[in-house]
Amino acid sequence: MRRHSRTAAGLVAFACTVWASAGVLTAQEATKADLPVLLTSCGQSPGPERVKFFLKRLEMDHKYLDQATAQDLIEASEAGTPYPSIIIVTGASLKGMGAAGVSMDEELARTEALIAEANRQGITIIGAHVEGMSRRAQGADPGDNSDELSIDAVMPNSHFMIVRQDGNEDRRFSVISENNFIPLILFEKNMELGDVLKTVYDR
Repeated sequence: MRRHSRTAAGLVAFACTVWASAGVLTAQEATKADLPVLLTSCGQSPGPERVKFFLKRLEMDHKYLDQATAQDLIEASEAGTPYPSIIIVTGASLKGMGAAGVSMDEELARTEALIAEANRQGITIIGAHVEGMSRRAQGADPGDNSDELSIDAVMPNSHFMIVRQDGNEDRRFSVISENNFIPLILFEKNMELGDVLKTVYDR
């Protein structure tokens, strides 16, 4: 476990520096968040289940809603139990969306409204892509760009990104990071995702 912790910490150190109006935040400062966290999907892929596994294993206070909405954030705030952070896992599954009875257009509209409300409340938005290239163009049907649409909907609008390194072979997420000054945390192996979450949430 110590070896994995060192690896994750090293990967975090490679996150880009973020410029803010109040000054310069280091990558380490810019990749922190508070609990409880709301976990959701943009695209209904199995990815959120992987994140949920580690949140439960680490006993981190969280709620998983596969189709979380802006109204969920509003109701939590009105109840006096707001979410300081949300994790939106990107990657689309036509099978998953079919089972949920939603289209990609509906997923994108829901995600846009969710992000807008999160920004209104000052919630930290974490974009995640945890399934590698198999959840991108290499695993898509011809002409299906839904995975990339989910990435475009979330990642440029996040405060920082958590990405499995093999999903960044074409530097897709690196370019988003560099162009938008958004910190990027890369991890190599599935089991290192838990170490990343511990670093982000100071556990």
